[in-house]
Amino acid sequence: MAWLRETIGDLGSECDRLRAWRYGVIETAGGQFTAVHLRAWPKLASLPELWPQGLKYHAKGQADRCLLYYNQPRRMPNFLALRYVISTEGTSYRTFRAALLALDAIAEIKQTDAIVCDAANMRLSDRLMTRLGWEPHKPQRWHRNFIRRFYGVYPSRVGVAATAS
Repeated sequence: MAWLRETIGDLGSECDRLRAWRYGVIETAGGQFTAVHLRAWPKLASLPELWPQGLKYHAKGQADRCLLYYNQPRRMPNFLALRYVISTEGTSYRTFRAALLALDAIAEIKQTDAIVCDAANMRLSDRLMTRLGWEPHKPQRWHRNFIRRFYGVYPSRVGVAATAS
């Protein structure tokens, strides 16, 4: 089943593989980019969505670790969708930010126009999303949709995603 998954440890040397796969998981730990795990299928749902665990839910595992699931929808190949973020207990802002920087690097590699997300967690405030470069998009009654537009102008890569040139 190796053809269903692939792991990339360096964004810069595997650009062609990243462009070819539509679904992936960005893994960061200790404030550093670890890997991108490419998948043959999208992230559709998770256990906390199906069985509510409460506001303080964190995944089990090594402390200070973040997994960011992204999809490139077939109907809209010029966009990435940030589907889900899972963090373990003790995950730092630096580790979360490293995952977002890696997502920006993947958006540049794929030459996408924008990244969209539905911020269901209320801990992601509108102020934080604005500070991270996201803006409100397509308001709906029960959803807080945000978009991060690029249209050919990508942020400079510094820090954890700097190896992806």
